[in-house]
Amino acid sequence: DAPGKHNFELLRKLVLPDGSILRARLPGRPTRDCLFADPARDGVSLLKIWNMNKYTGVLGVYNCQGAAWSSTERKNIFHQTKTDSLTGSIRGRDVHSISEASTDPTTWNGDCAVYSQSRGELIVMPYNVSLPVSLKIREHEIFTVSPISHLVDGVSFAPIGLVNMYNSGGAIEGLRYEAEKMKVVMEVKGCGKFGSYSSVKPKRCVVESNEIAFEYDSSSGLVTFELDKMPIENKRFHLIQVEL
Repeated sequence: DAPGKHNFELLRKLVLPDGSILRARLPGRPTRDCLFADPARDGVSLLKIWNMNKYTGVLGVYNCQGAAWSSTERKNIFHQTKTDSLTGSIRGRDVHSISEASTDPTTWNGDCAVYSQSRGELIVMPYNVSLPVSLKIREHEIFTVSPISHLVDGVSFAPIGLVNMYNSGGAIEGLRYEAEKMKVVMEVKGCGKFGSYSSVKPKRCVVESNEIAFEYDSSSGLVTFELDKMPIENKRFHLIQVEL
């Protein structure tokens, strides 16, 4: 980025209207299966970097093949690769500390809702099941990984966050399940399209004290609705209630 050459489409995925950023909680770290691989030179590996929010994880996948530091030229250079694209896989447990995002270990069996930021797709991934990912050279994909809480009567739920942002789940500052009332209560900062996973169509969604319209995709379980504006000045977060 340079003065007069700003990529505003990119900035809108990083920065909220008030100038704040949806920051993850930790330094980005490679997944375990990347530790002894060379994702810039070996011709077979994708680079996977994980991080944590309060209630979700985030997983970045990158095809870095063909770009590496040259010890002779002392700079990053590009070299020829044998293939234009690579296929790898991701799992919920690629986010090493994903269990810390679960509010109640008794309601989580390892299943995760995984949201693809670029494709806008939500996938339910049972524990230890992998999802194939194919990327061309210098392409990337960012996934929000959210533990699925299994509530009563076979109902399950997982928050995703502001789905148009790179770190969607960084918007969620509070999460509480009221199982006896079949209600999920969330505190969310920012504005834009908010998404979550629900195994059933919600009865209603309420922001502050106002019932709002929402969309539900029964094939994926994706629930979305709009947070039209930032929280009012004397509040840091939107109070959202989803009745299941």
